[in-house]
Amino acid sequence: MNNQWYFDWVEIFKVTTVLFAVIDIIGSIPVIISLRQRVGEINALKASLVSMGIMVVFLFLGTSILDLIGIQISDFAIAGSVLIFIVAFEMILGIRISRDEVPQSATVIPVAFPLIAGTGTLTTLLSIRAEYSILSILIAIVINVIIVYIVLRNLYRIEKLLGISGIAIMKKVFGIILLALAIKLFRKYTGL
Repeated sequence: MNNQWYFDWVEIFKVTTVLFAVIDIIGSIPVIISLRQRVGEINALKASLVSMGIMVVFLFLGTSILDLIGIQISDFAIAGSVLIFIVAFEMILGIRISRDEVPQSATVIPVAFPLIAGTGTLTTLLSIRAEYSILSILIAIVINVIIVYIVLRNLYRIEKLLGISGIAIMKKVFGIILLALAIKLFRKYTGL
């Protein structure tokens, strides 16, 4: 496209929908609630702003950063699929594989990155950049970050609404969905 800064409502809607599906904040609710129960409060504004910053920087510099360190987009996506696989495995079986010390907050890692601005989101941003205007993508990022903020701000309400058994069921269901997404990403970029 000649003009990367033109305004188009239809294009904004398409990009917003694609990013909403990839970010999958609704599907991440069980993971985020579990993290909050384990490490304490999650700062909704900080998580939203950090994830937006990561997405915007990656939109403009992602290809250059990966080229600089000699990593292809497919390598990045495969690494992301392995991480998603591990998180899904933990959700489905109710075990913890990672043995890192518990952080004082999960706001930046793993909520802002890789849950919100994860490899799927970042790879998608690089892919859609060739197809849509920069302005449409930036507006779509802002719209999605507002949705993320609203969900994160209302975690207590969502948790009360779902209850303990509802969260447990959602964890298993979305764990299977995450597992399928990890396998899909892995197969797509490995050719298996």
